[in-house]
Amino acid sequence: MLEALPVKVLIAGGFGAGKTTLVGSVSEIVPLRTEELLTEVGAAVDDVTGVERKTTTTVALDFGRITIAADLILYLFGTPGQERFWFMWDELAQGALGALVLADTRRLGSCFPSVDFFERRRIPFVIGVNCFDGVQPYPVEAVRQALDVDGEVPVLLCDARDRESVKFLLIALVEHIMATLRVADTAPTG
Repeated sequence: MLEALPVKVLIAGGFGAGKTTLVGSVSEIVPLRTEELLTEVGAAVDDVTGVERKTTTTVALDFGRITIAADLILYLFGTPGQERFWFMWDELAQGALGALVLADTRRLGSCFPSVDFFERRRIPFVIGVNCFDGVQPYPVEAVRQALDVDGEVPVLLCDARDRESVKFLLIALVEHIMATLRVADTAPTG
């Protein structure tokens, strides 16, 4: 019997983009969540424009697991979205082979820090455009252009609440990681 390869993956994006929902919808274990109620004190520092109905926030991380194949298990680490918790991202990113950046077109600018973080660290990532309530007012190429990401970075539509949609994103991420590693292996050394 083959031993399964564990792969650490980060789930990132702006505040209210659906990261906790995504981890919960796809995890085959009961996900670990560090959700706390939004407070009036936090309202002074957390911009809830576009997500006014949001009542909780991740204060450390979300954690879940999904078996992609008999020999491949993804460990999902959802990052907190607010700027005041970004100090944790470096710790969470240690050992990660890839990331999924969840984009909310209602607040597209909120995922720029995640894109920048992974680009600077050369961690392969895909962008999942979360279609809230099945609505996606912008074509994928418009989102790609607005985020100014390379053509090699997959940008895909998804619904963070739908297990099959999230599995599709994670498979695309694994394929992107493998393609990135192949390119790195064939690059000339100097």
